[in-house]
Amino acid sequence: MPSQLQQFDQVLRMVGYGPQLDAFVVSMNRGAEQATALAKPIFLDAIKDMSFEDAKGILEGGDTAATEYFQEKTTDKLSEMFRPQVEAALNQVGVTKQYRELIGRYDSLPFVGSVAFDPDQYVVDHSLKGLFHVVAEEERKIRTDPGARVTELLQEVFNSKK
Repeated sequence: MPSQLQQFDQVLRMVGYGPQLDAFVVSMNRGAEQATALAKPIFLDAIKDMSFEDAKGILEGGDTAATEYFQEKTTDKLSEMFRPQVEAALNQVGVTKQYRELIGRYDSLPFVGSVAFDPDQYVVDHSLKGLFHVVAEEERKIRTDPGARVTELLQEVFNSKK
């Protein structure tokens, strides 16, 4: 459950809405999974737009230099592309409807404050965070483990770096 909704989660679980909250979280995860499939063409564009200086900086940089490059060059485009996909996915799997129902139930309880939360933006932000985490982990492996350099190009690049 998003940190912004911790109180919301605790209160609704106390009054028996645990299964609905669990379904809400699973639905957000499914929306994120569907959105990340859109990243490949944006990453390819970033590679095509890469300058010699960018490539040199990545090669000579730290364990996540390529990830940092991609993060800088693609985050805005990915966010823009992910948003409609996430909205559609969340609507398709019922997140938006579930969220409205749960917020309605929460707001009807006495002594609780209202909650301002955008599930679509939350899923977009966490999709990007997860995507770049996976890219960074893979990059670390390639840089440190010769066995992870599965293409001739990776082998050539990192062997020539020695």
